Amino acid sequence: MNKQKRTEIFTRLRDANPNPTTELNYSTPFELLIAVILSAQATDVGVNKATDKLFPAANTPEAILALGVDGLKEYIKTIGLFNSKAENVIKTCRILIEKHGSQVPEKREELEALPGVGRKTANVVLNTAFGHMAMAVDTHIFRVSNRTGIAPGKNVLEVEKRLLRLVPKEFLLDAHHWLILHGRYTCTARKPKCGACMIEDLCEFKEKRDYL
Repeated sequence: MNKQKRTEIFTRLRDANPNPTTELNYSTPFELLIAVILSAQATDVGVNKATDKLFPAANTPEAILALGVDGLKEYIKTIGLFNSKAENVIKTCRILIEKHGSQVPEKREELEALPGVGRKTANVVLNTAFGHMAMAVDTHIFRVSNRTGIAPGKNVLEVEKRLLRLVPKEFLLDAHHWLILHGRYTCTARKPKCGACMIEDLCEFKEKRDYL
């Protein structure tokens, strides 16, 4: 895929959604961090249902730490893997208090040192909370990047690096959100909605079908 085609793809995505953002509910970098930790192998809708109850009761490291593991579980027990996630969130809150003055760090290395935070989670926080040019490659972005030909790669790190190199700079800050939303609602895993896709004529997927 050439630069001209990529530019047109992201121009269309931007025109359709000029201010994309995460579908997780949050109002502070700390709330976003906790929501993203909880979202591993869970839906944003499911996480929002839990955090909509949790955050009004506890939305600082101190307040969540005061709940303790068992208290936190009561709020997040509807989310998959809630036992291990509760342990990780409590440990993360303690580290934020002890090492970072209760603030979410803005450095990748410090974010990835937090329990339950991997490269993808760190990228979401860096991009969405702090406005860094970071690319959090999840299953949706990995699929869309490979299927369309925007930035094919054998693994998520390869796709991440190619996206950062190949996406035109003017689109880089929001590209992560456009690609996720496109994969979630149009370029779906089993039945991509090619007939309703705004970039179908630019996409290099060889098995295009109208699955509508």
